[in-house]
This record gives sequence, structure tokens and C-alpha cells, in this order.
Amino acid sequence: METPDNATEHPEEAPAATGIAAQDWATASAEPQYRAAVVDLLGALAYGELAAFERLAEDAKLAPTLGDKAELAKMASAEFHHFERLSDRLAAVDEDPTAAMEPFAKALDDFHRQTAPSDWLEGLVKAYVGDSIASDFYREVAARLDTDTRSLVLAVLDDTGHGNFAVEKVRAAIEADPRLGGRLALWARRLMGEALSQAQRVVADRDALSTMLVGGVADGFDLAEVGRMFSRITEAHTKRMAALGLAA
Repeated sequence: METPDNATEHPEEAPAATGIAAQDWATASAEPQYRAAVVDLLGALAYGELAAFERLAEDAKLAPTLGDKAELAKMASAEFHHFERLSDRLAAVDEDPTAAMEPFAKALDDFHRQTAPSDWLEGLVKAYVGDSIASDFYREVAARLDTDTRSLVLAVLDDTGHGNFAVEKVRAAIEADPRLGGRLALWARRLMGEALSQAQRVVADRDALSTMLVGGVADGFDLAEVGRMFSRITEAHTKRMAALGLAA
């Protein structure tokens, strides 16, 4: 996953951390609810990386050139490496990676099923828009995590190169055929709505995770801040749409 254009202000650039955000995992995880929230977060992120790997491998089949196919294969490999790091971390803290991912599998699978691209360009827009929304969300949450977990989460959100690749290919296609712009803009708006709805459903279903987000465990989040967070994510989406040459 990635936020290729760095459209949002990164939470890690915020003022000096306090509370849980200034603690390491050994200290912070002594609070059972915080530990449960982090296991949920890592489980959701791990399944997201695994799904991204599968999707990129499928998208490679739609690639119009051998070079494009090779680029997507390389990106898929990077996503699987991210999944392995998260899975290894869960195992290292005595959690079963499969059990941690299981609660999030249906929601993510439903999202991908409902937003299956019909062609190569829709696949590129989906990866760029959908992955970036998810990355923005995880970066926001990472600022409130313990130092060890935050470091891991930010590392697996590193740019795999998919963002710049998608922008280049989509812009070139629209320049060659401007009629594509309207269809792809509608597609991106649909993806934005589906992604936000899916994220809200996942959080609502997991008590520890939702409590962390609204300030019950982690520092700095309250209901008003959650609203501001989603506003920042929406603003970043608008900027990415402009980068693609599409209307938000």
C-alpha cells in the first residue's frame, strides 16, 4: 500500500508524541484493550496486503504489454513482502496471523468483489485510489500507536511504485482518448464511496479498534478528530484525482 503523492500531511510530522505514542510495545501492550486494538489493526492491514498481492497478480493478466505485466508482478511481490512482515510480527507477539486476519476477510473480499474492474485502466485507477485511501487511514492511526508498531505500519505503507505507474498510464490513455475521462471519473467516485463505507463497517464491528479511534485507548483521537481525519482523507483523494487528470 502507498500514498504515492504524499497528498496528506503525514501524522509522523506532528508534534512530539505523548502517552501511548511515546511508549514501546512492551509497555503499551500491558493494556489489554490496546493490545487487542493493535492485533485488529495488524490483522486488517495484513489481509489488505495479501489481497493487494492477489489483485495485482490478477491485474497483470490484463496488462497490454509485457513490460506492464512485469511491472505489476514486481509490485505484487513487494505487497507480499509487506504481508510477510505483518504476519511475522503477529506471530512474534504470540498471535495467530490467520486468526487476526479472519475478522476482516469478508469485508475486504466483498469490497473487491463489488469493485471488480472491467478493464486495465479501471484496475489501475482502483489500485491508485483504493490503496491510497487505505494508506491515508493507516498513517493517521499510526501516529497514535506505540513506537514499535508505528515503525512497522509506516514501513509496510512504503510506496511500491504503483501510484506513479498508474498516474502515468491513466493520463496517457486520457490524452489519447479524452472520452475515457468521464467513465474513469465516475469509477473513481464509486471507489471512494465504497472504500469509506467498508472502512467504517470494519471499525464499527471491532470494539477495541473503534474504542482506540475515538479516544478510549490511544491518545489524541475523539469523535471530532475522527471527522477531521476523514475530511483530510477526502481532500487527499481530490488531489489524487487531479493528478490522474480526473474530476473528483
